[in-house]
Amino acid sequence: MGQEKECRLRHGERTLEGKALLETDHLLFRGRERLKILFRDLSGVTAAGGVLRLEWGGERADLELGAAAEKWAQKILHPPSLLDKLGVKAGATVRIQGTFDAEFSRELKAAGVKASGKMADLIFLAAAGTADLTRITGLARKLQPAGGLWVIYPKGVERIREIDVIEAGRAAGLKDTKVVSFSSTHTGLRFTIPLAARQAIRGAGSHA
Repeated sequence: MGQEKECRLRHGERTLEGKALLETDHLLFRGRERLKILFRDLSGVTAAGGVLRLEWGGERADLELGAAAEKWAQKILHPPSLLDKLGVKAGATVRIQGTFDAEFSRELKAAGVKASGKMADLIFLAAAGTADLTRITGLARKLQPAGGLWVIYPKGVERIREIDVIEAGRAAGLKDTKVVSFSSTHTGLRFTIPLAARQAIRGAGSHA
């Protein structure tokens, strides 16, 4: 989700000033003390009077978020699906490169996307190691100007690191714009075509 807000936190006997960050699977508070609350551990989520109350394992935290309290509560209670996070919409053209599990393929089909062997709105590349990143340059040529190329790679392994993925995408002329947790074992990093390059592509197309 990636939202953040300066706020006051009441946790136990302490009242702290700091910044709260709302992520996909946890809320992180940074101030004089640091508190990370995993959504899977929550037993209660309520919002009233501009205060977001979170309860877990016998503990409670109240965050004074003002108008954002209700919105944050709804996002915690109703988190976006994987396809929401990836920007998959019905009717989009999608290209798959590499091996993905059957469940992801079923979710894409159920979402009403269209398989594409040519230009695609979204491209998903499964990268098990750095050797797979060499495909990015060729795939970038198959990406619609406003589309996104997702590299899906294992978490916490030496054979392929985030910096490897970022450098490969940038070397292909793309811009890294978003990171999501694809699964418990894999991360997704999205690349897009820079705005100036998009305009050049559209200009070339209009004069073709």
